[in-house]
Amino acid sequence: MVSSEPVARFFVNSGLVSSRVDIYHLLRPLLKQTVSYRYLRAGVAISHGTGWVERIVADRPEVSSFFTPLSICLNVDSWEHLEFETRPDQLLTYTLVQGDERVVLEFTPTLRGAEEQPVQQALRLDASVEYVQMELAVADGEPDADARFGGDEEAAGGGV
Repeated sequence: MVSSEPVARFFVNSGLVSSRVDIYHLLRPLLKQTVSYRYLRAGVAISHGTGWVERIVADRPEVSSFFTPLSICLNVDSWEHLEFETRPDQLLTYTLVQGDERVVLEFTPTLRGAEEQPVQQALRLDASVEYVQMELAVADGEPDADARFGGDEEAAGGGV
């Protein structure tokens, strides 16, 4: 007897996924990693950079996806689908697609070990005269940012 239940699709080293759950699971290895990003609109490079993946969220429509050198937030709901492929060095290239806009993400190894294999490392910012450090005080009676936005755990978004 043949089962009438649909069989889950599977991918080996490359594919195109549109399921929110699959997109979330494919992006999870990028969390707390340094990646390079390229933003393309209608095939034309608009912007690029390298940043730290701070959060990956789902089921949080009020949270935007954003890409800056200091912080990247990926909201699964911002994208129609995700294309991925394995590079010759066995790392993945992720392409997030929404209409004619694409963001290509690639893990960026920053150090080489003795065997010349990529070593994962957090993005570090060195103190420099180009940056000004500021400390903002909270006025008495004003709730802090974590309380207004539900604390760090809730703001990070739930999984799928």
